[in-house]
Amino acid sequence: MENKGKSGFNIHKEGLMPQEEMLEVGNKKMHLKIGIPSENHEVESRVPLTPEAVEILTGHGHEVRLEAGAGKAANYLDTDYSERGGIICDQRKEVFATSDVLLKVSPPTPNEIGWMKERQVLLSSFQVFTHCKEKYIRSLMQKKVTAIAYETVRHKDGYLPLLAPMSAVAGRMSIQVGAHFLEKEAGGRGVLLGGVDDVEPGHVVILGSGTVGSNAAQMAVGLGAKVTVLGRNSKRLAELESLFQGKIKTRQTNRQNIEEEISRVDLVIGAVLVPGAKAPKLITREMLSLMQKGSVIVDVSIDQGGCVETSRPTKHSDPVYEVDGIIHYCVANMPGAVPRTSTFALTNATLDYAHAIANKGFARATKEDPALKEGVNTYGGKLTNREVALAQERDFTDIDKLLK
Repeated sequence: MENKGKSGFNIHKEGLMPQEEMLEVGNKKMHLKIGIPSENHEVESRVPLTPEAVEILTGHGHEVRLEAGAGKAANYLDTDYSERGGIICDQRKEVFATSDVLLKVSPPTPNEIGWMKERQVLLSSFQVFTHCKEKYIRSLMQKKVTAIAYETVRHKDGYLPLLAPMSAVAGRMSIQVGAHFLEKEAGGRGVLLGGVDDVEPGHVVILGSGTVGSNAAQMAVGLGAKVTVLGRNSKRLAELESLFQGKIKTRQTNRQNIEEEISRVDLVIGAVLVPGAKAPKLITREMLSLMQKGSVIVDVSIDQGGCVETSRPTKHSDPVYEVDGIIHYCVANMPGAVPRTSTFALTNATLDYAHAIANKGFARATKEDPALKEGVNTYGGKLTNREVALAQERDFTDIDKLLK
């Protein structure tokens, strides 16, 4: 099984270059050490690269170091990586201390940041608005780490290439988990989303018309549910109506429409994403009283703070809680529940960027790719992302001034 990203895994072979020249390579050839530490498998099961992707990088002149057990939760053995050229390290600290570029899925812990070295490039999720607080950012700045966040790598049209694969997974999963928690034994109303002959199907309301929302709609329609998508972009809503050929209803997002829809809903999917900002609170605590007891909310927006006032992050081991008789599912890393699928999907996105940074060096790769530049949160001891700076009420430095 092999999935290919936009580059088709076509990585150009390069030669040898000392690490200290990594950020200033220009057109020179180089050899980099790429590190993949193990995640905390209690909360994160994905790994940023498949063994096949590691083989591509090692086969083109780079060294990939993985902590022992890095792929275990995604059902990859250490030998799956070592047989493809990966070097297995027993100590997590060694991976952090000896790598030029670090690839992670979940944000690094404070201890892990302490193991990092100056000018090291980190490509990872930072969960900017739920995890990455002011003190956390400051520690990355003090280490002069070049920190690139999955959630802030963004094209001019707003497309988020490193979030999109996981958004697709989360959108599809949202219907799957929502259907489960609608079952009586799971605490729900006892509703089958698809219904049966002569029985009304369940009603799904999706707040948001982006990648999460469209994938959730696809799954819900496939089950035979009644689906309503609410969004702010009229053009996008029209596109979805055309795509689903009348099998969904669309409405503008406003308080009146939301209240009307949730008063007869079985499952609400929070699929709101405002790039670089916290999700707006579209459902208030007061509005829960309009919903039927045993209804379910799956707030996929929880990584951006959640679009429901009563949402708070949960874990896969304890994913739901109840407020006013409404079941809330707010797992902050939903794709971690299907790590095998998610790892393939994530690799398709991360490999292109790992390839560019490894072969060109950070400075050149960033200058040539505006989307990658948007993703840089810290560089040279400075905070460089406008949205993060605004969220934390701090000053920032335009990275173009630092790359000259």
